[in-house]
Amino acid sequence: MNVFLDSSALAKRYVQESGSARVDEILLSASSLGISMVSVPEVVSALCRRRREKKLSQQQYLKAKQALLEDLRDASIVNVTDQVVARAVELLERWPLRSSDSLHVASAAEWAADLFVSADETQCAAARGYGLRVEEIKL
Repeated sequence: MNVFLDSSALAKRYVQESGSARVDEILLSASSLGISMVSVPEVVSALCRRRREKKLSQQQYLKAKQALLEDLRDASIVNVTDQVVARAVELLERWPLRSSDSLHVASAAEWAADLFVSADETQCAAARGYGLRVEEIKL
C-alpha cells in the first residue's frame, strides 16, 4: 500500500506524542512511503520549535533529525511540479486550506497514494473531498 504522510503525521515518527503509535502501525503495513518536498523543512521546523521550547534537548533534536534523514532514503519525495501546483490551486479554491496543506494533498493525489495520513482535520476533509482515502490521526 502506498502511504502518504503529511508533515503533521510524519513528525509523529520523531517525537512521541498522541498518534505516534498509530503512525508506526500504518507504516508497518505500507509498501511505500510518500511525502511532499515541503515536509522536510516543516518537520525540521517543528523539531527546532520543540528544542527552543526545551521540550527536546539538543541530543534528542539531532537524533530525531537523523531519523528523519534516514527515513527519506526509503521514501518517495514528491516535488512541487507544475501539476502539483495546479492541483493545489484547485484545492485552495474549493476548501479553506493553508497553502502548504494544499501542497500535501496535491502531492498525495499526484503520487496516487492509496492512503493519505494527517492529523489536520480540515486537510483530511479536503483530501476526502478530492477523492483520496484518508486516515485522520486524532490528537
